[in-house]
Amino acid sequence: MRSTPTRSWRGVSAEERRAERRAALIEAGLEVIGTQGWASTTVRGVCRQAGLTERYFYESFPDHEALLLAVYEHVLVEGIQVVLEAATKAPRHIQRTARAGIAAAVEWLIGDPRKGRVLILEATGNETLQRRRQEAVRAQAALLSQFARDFFGDGPADPTDTYLTALSLVGALAEVGGAYLDGQLDVSPVRLIDHLTGLFVAATEVSSAR
Repeated sequence: MRSTPTRSWRGVSAEERRAERRAALIEAGLEVIGTQGWASTTVRGVCRQAGLTERYFYESFPDHEALLLAVYEHVLVEGIQVVLEAATKAPRHIQRTARAGIAAAVEWLIGDPRKGRVLILEATGNETLQRRRQEAVRAQAALLSQFARDFFGDGPADPTDTYLTALSLVGALAEVGGAYLDGQLDVSPVRLIDHLTGLFVAATEVSSAR
């Protein structure tokens, strides 16, 4: 059995070098999957993009589907951070806060269409990723529910109302975003942001509680 190097090289530990190679493979995976699509992605192609041999690929991932999930997680975390940062920094007003978060998401996706393709479009073509996407949508809904409770305070809002609304909005935003990235919506980014903001604000008034 081949041993794993543990000595440092030029002041960089073996663990740090492995982390750097993994990060390079994830970035290469984003480039390949985000431009060519999952169906055309191969281990060899990703390694070529990263400038690494296949030996280093299997050091970090058991197969190329594991890489797909790692790329998805990387993009998902970045997207959530972008939206939360924008919403948190916005003035504490429902419409302005909602618009800040939605605008940040739209601009982030438009700024790098590869991320939108991985996060939304490619997820429908892989069973494993589709399951992870469904889990992510529910987790984002829970996060949005918590954000709403923190924003509005401990009022009389029904928690089921809050979660149902959050889940509906997250799903809707993903579908609209996918259609936009796929070139199926002939609207400007500003109109898209305005419409989604209006939808978001209106949804906060919906209640099925008795």
